[in-house]
Amino acid sequence: MTKPTALQTPTAPSERIIALDALRGFAVLGILIMNVQSYSMIEAAYINPTAYGDLTGINRWVSVLSHLLADGKFMAIFSILFGAGVVLMTGKVEAKGRSAVGLHYRRTLWLIVIGMIHAYLLWYGDILTAYGVCALLVFLFRKVSPKWLLVIGLISVSVASLLYLSFGFSLPYWPAESYQNVLQAWQPGAEKVSQEISSYQGSWLEQMSHRVPAALMFQTFLFMIWVGWRAGGLMLVGMALFKWGLLTAQRSKRFYSRLTAIGFLPGFPLVIYGMARNYQANWSFDYSMFIGNQFNYWGSILIALGYIGVIMLICKSIHLSKLTGRFAAVGRMALTNYLMQTIICTTIFYGHGLGFFGRIERGGQILIVFIVWILQLWLSPIWLRYFRFGPAEWVWRSLTYLRLQPVRQKP
Repeated sequence: MTKPTALQTPTAPSERIIALDALRGFAVLGILIMNVQSYSMIEAAYINPTAYGDLTGINRWVSVLSHLLADGKFMAIFSILFGAGVVLMTGKVEAKGRSAVGLHYRRTLWLIVIGMIHAYLLWYGDILTAYGVCALLVFLFRKVSPKWLLVIGLISVSVASLLYLSFGFSLPYWPAESYQNVLQAWQPGAEKVSQEISSYQGSWLEQMSHRVPAALMFQTFLFMIWVGWRAGGLMLVGMALFKWGLLTAQRSKRFYSRLTAIGFLPGFPLVIYGMARNYQANWSFDYSMFIGNQFNYWGSILIALGYIGVIMLICKSIHLSKLTGRFAAVGRMALTNYLMQTIICTTIFYGHGLGFFGRIERGGQILIVFIVWILQLWLSPIWLRYFRFGPAEWVWRSLTYLRLQPVRQKP
């Protein structure tokens, strides 16, 4: 490896913005609420709760609350934070009169490599690859004014919404075979369900029969019609919010209280109404997949803004400094904790581990989520007492800066 220039060094822990880290930690914990469904049940159950598993009693409540509180909300926060990170990292370098182009693209390309390994070898639901591809593009907008970043970002987010609606309205004109293929993704038949369960209860190699095509579909077709437009657009929104100082707890408590209200007051009713309509339609393919999801699509962004307001208020409270510190520790190790969630959950659910795939209902899944939260909130601060970075962050930084980074904390 070649020796980097003096400016090509990672951000020191003392220079980090604790509010950003705390928000990132909150988000990485929150995404497990939805991801655990993907780890433990068939793929279709993530988007259509009626596709698999019991939906009565506690299982119904877990499904309803997961959709209301988590579905799309924490991924929106992650996208916003990713955009903020692009501005923060490149701004520090460019403020010193150096180009950030090489550093950004090297850092991002290595993230894509990590994401591809994660997607094809561990879990098809990886988001790192999509974020990496989006980051290659949004970097070009880093010097645009916040107002225009917000406008362009919202236009991008709207494109995915319009594409989904156009698919829904065009259903009557679809060829029968294409219609059936997409219907199977929403409500798979017994044979397809059995095949997917058998794959993930089998060996690591047997899992590839589902994981590889699912990951490829996510990274190609779904990226082009949904993930890329939404994630990329929210990254641009995040760049704007960072430039306005909204993500670093710089504004007043009154401001963040208003932000919370602006997000929650319309966001929760919108999602609740959409969910009620979906249950009235029995989560039917024709309605729920394309039209019924629009309420949560937009409501999740509003709720994400409300969550940001809440976390900023926590960061500004001296009485909650310990909670802020734990969230921040999880956030400083966000990549490690994200990958750790995959390793823990696939070990529990997949055949190369305990093989509980398809066997644990939603009520049991949420208990596993709580256990992982406790583990990561406890372990992350302990790790950072002795080490500067999480293990995955250390690998990523060493590859980015083309040399092994010092990992031990200075005494």
